[in-house]
Amino acid sequence: MSIPSGVARGLALAALLFSANVIPAVGQTQRDEQFYYPGRFNWEFLATYPEAARVFNAFDYGHAVLYERLYTKEGRAGEALEQDYRYLTTDLLIRPPRFAIVEEAVMPEYAKIAWRAKMMFDWAHLLHRQIYDAYADDRLAPAERDSLIERLTDYYESNRKYAFTDKPKLMALMDEQSFSQTFRKAHPKFNGLIWAYHWLQVGLYEPFIEGRTKAERKAGVQVTLARFWSMLEDPPNRFPKYMPMTSAIAPRFSAAHPRAAVIFDNLHMMHDIISDVLTTDLVPHRRKREVIYQQLDGLRDSTRNTMTWEEWRNMGEMMGGVAAMGGPATGLLKNRPTPSPAPGGMDHGRHAPSRSRAAPTPGQPSDSAAKDRVQQDSHPAEAHEGHQ
Repeated sequence: MSIPSGVARGLALAALLFSANVIPAVGQTQRDEQFYYPGRFNWEFLATYPEAARVFNAFDYGHAVLYERLYTKEGRAGEALEQDYRYLTTDLLIRPPRFAIVEEAVMPEYAKIAWRAKMMFDWAHLLHRQIYDAYADDRLAPAERDSLIERLTDYYESNRKYAFTDKPKLMALMDEQSFSQTFRKAHPKFNGLIWAYHWLQVGLYEPFIEGRTKAERKAGVQVTLARFWSMLEDPPNRFPKYMPMTSAIAPRFSAAHPRAAVIFDNLHMMHDIISDVLTTDLVPHRRKREVIYQQLDGLRDSTRNTMTWEEWRNMGEMMGGVAAMGGPATGLLKNRPTPSPAPGGMDHGRHAPSRSRAAPTPGQPSDSAAKDRVQQDSHPAEAHEGHQ
């Protein structure tokens, strides 16, 4: 049976279009997720320390709206970010959401072009929160809790597609690339707020380790929160002057769980890098995704641009010490007014925070030799789509 000439031409055109579009479009990025590590300890932090856990929900909004503004405003984000800063510091952080927000609803355009970046941040933030859960579960003995945190870190690293390496990376990746430091120079107040977020994210581990009783841990968490709130009283003067390093802000946690501490430093470094890529005019708008993905590949790679463990432990002092990074997370503080969540707060959903939901593939972290200088990657970024 012969095929009508019109149909034949249509089929030929369809085949040509298909062959020309074998590379997935941005909107076709595979959106796979991995289920969070199960256990009865989950959600203990939110249940026992809601005044701290809910602040992190506001942090998620802050990160999301920042990237959306920087990407969509294309170098003209100043006024919008000033409004966002006022909203965050006078409203949302004081009355934070009860549950985690859906970040892609806040940053729809950025999520379209950098979905893998969003997923890598989500996966690392999940590790943050599950470690808080482990510390908040008073049913766990200290040795049992420490063992669980190491299992959580193993599980995090098993997700090869979205895990930051647990090897310490050179700070030159954040500070010495052609586009580096553009965000902090253009928007110092918002940058200081982000660094204050990161200070609290790692600093909050210390009162759990120092506290010998539940009452002491509760009091310690309040002290750490009070130090965070004090940073917001005179911006940007009380904000960290340098990116807080986990080894400096959370020395006890870093000694007990160095792999997790390094993962968080690499995560926070990547936050700065993406802000710089989105801010700089050295990277054309059409290439933002490509450069972001190239940087993500570098922060996943355990073989390049690394420092030794000893260098990592001393990096805080080399960058100005703990005082330049926001100060210690625990210790005596002057009495300062601490904002408290309003009764009920702001509801953003009716269920517990979402946590990733696909099948895990356990694996073991790999070792690598340390390097002493940045090795520039000349290869274009790859999307690395699909399950790994």
